[in-house]
Amino acid sequence: MPQHRYLLTEDRIPARWYNIAADLPTPMPPPLAPDGGPLQPDMMTPIFPMELILQEVSQERFIPIPDPVREMYALWRPTPLYRALNWERALGTDCRIFYKYEGVSPAGSHKPNTSVPQAYYNAQAGVKRLSTETGAGQWGSSLAMACQLYGLECKVYMVRVSYDAKPYRRLMMETWGGQCVASPSQETNAGRAILAEHPDSPGSLGIAISEAVEDAATREDTNYALGSVLNHVLLHQTVVGQEAVEQLRMAGAEPDVVIGCVGGGSNFAGISFPFLAEKFAGKDIQVIAAEPAACPSLTRGHYGYDFGDTAGMTPLLPMHTLGHSFVPPAIHSGGLRYHGMAPLVSHLVHTGLVEARAYSQVECFTEAVGFARAEGIIPAPEPSHAIRAVVEEVQRAKEEGKAKTILFNLCGHGNFDMAAYESHLTGQMVDLELPQDELDRAAAELSSMPAVG
Repeated sequence: MPQHRYLLTEDRIPARWYNIAADLPTPMPPPLAPDGGPLQPDMMTPIFPMELILQEVSQERFIPIPDPVREMYALWRPTPLYRALNWERALGTDCRIFYKYEGVSPAGSHKPNTSVPQAYYNAQAGVKRLSTETGAGQWGSSLAMACQLYGLECKVYMVRVSYDAKPYRRLMMETWGGQCVASPSQETNAGRAILAEHPDSPGSLGIAISEAVEDAATREDTNYALGSVLNHVLLHQTVVGQEAVEQLRMAGAEPDVVIGCVGGGSNFAGISFPFLAEKFAGKDIQVIAAEPAACPSLTRGHYGYDFGDTAGMTPLLPMHTLGHSFVPPAIHSGGLRYHGMAPLVSHLVHTGLVEARAYSQVECFTEAVGFARAEGIIPAPEPSHAIRAVVEEVQRAKEEGKAKTILFNLCGHGNFDMAAYESHLTGQMVDLELPQDELDRAAAELSSMPAVG
C-alpha cells in the first residue's frame, strides 16, 4: 500500500521566498502611477513599509525569510502533502493525485503565509494599525491573527455578501482582536459614494480595497495590507510550493500537472511558482489556473492596465481584468470575487506558460462533495475549482490512455462554509454566468487606460 501522507520536520521550513520575477522568460510590464506616469517606489510609502516595497520591485531570485517570521510559521508549517488514495479509487483512475493541505493553519487557509510577514514588517517599521479588505473572510481573519501576534490593531472591510453569509469568519476576526465592518460602509468616502448610488450593493473586493486604502492613506498610524494580487504577497506564498517540491521527491513523484484555484492569484502562485521554475528549466509540467465562470478575469477578461480598486486609488496594474467597477455575482466562493488578476499570474497566462479554465459553482461543489466523502476534508468553496480541474484532468488522462501525476493546492477547509454546502445539497444552488454586456462595459471602461506594451 503506498504511503498517503508526507511530512517535513520543522527545520525544513523554507528559509527563503522564491521570486519568480527573476526567472520570467519575458519581462513583465511595469505598474504605473494612477495618472498613467511611472510608478516610483516612494509613491507607495504612505501605505506600505519600505521592506515590502523593496520586495514588490525586487529582481532577486531568493529573498531571505526573517528568523522571527520562520518562528511564527512553525505554528503550522511545514504543512502536509497527501496522496488522495481514497479519491483515486472513487474516481477509478490510475492517476496519482497529491494535494498540499493549507487548512491546518490557525486561520484554516494559506493566508497566514503572507499575513505574518506583512504584520512583522509593519511592526518593525513602527506602524500601529493595519487596514485591509476581505472577501470570504480567510484573509481578514488571517491578518487579525497576525496583528494580534505582533501587537497591532486591525481594521477589516469585509465584502457585504460574505459579511452576511459568513458570521463566524467575522467572529474569528473579533476573537483575535480585529474590528470588522461590512463593505461598502458609511465609514469612508468610497463606501458612502457606492451606497448613495447603490444602497443594496452586495459589495466587491474592489470596493473593499478602496475603503481600506482610504483608511490607511488618511491616518498616520495606519498602513494597508493586501491578501493577494501584488508581487510581495505572491512571493510570501511560495513556501507552499517549495515544501511541495521536497515532499513529492519524498514520494518518488514528479508532477505532470499542477493546479490551483485563482481569484487574485496568491494560493495559485504559492503552489505553482516553484514548479514553474522547474518548467523554465526544461521540465514538462502543465500548470492550470481554475477560476469561477461567474468572475472569469483570465478566461474572458481583457489584458491591459487597470486599477486594483473600484475608486481608482491604487496604481495601474497590467492584468487580466473585468473592469474596476465590476461587481461580481454573489457566488459562494467569496475569495474569488475579484475583478482582476495578479500581474504575475496574468503575465504567465498571457505568455502561454499557464493555462486558465473557468468552472461553474454547481459542478465545483459536486466534485468538492465527492472529494470530502473520499478524503474526509471538506474543502473551502475556492479550492473546489481546483478539484473540478483535477477531475477534468483525470477524465482526459483516461481518454488519452495515460496515468498522470497531478498536484493541487487544497488552500483551505470549508468548515465555515456550511451554508454554501447546504445550498448545494438541497438543490438550491444555481449557476451564475457573466453576461456579454458586462464584458462590453469593461472594454469601454478600459479603452481610456494606457496600453500594455
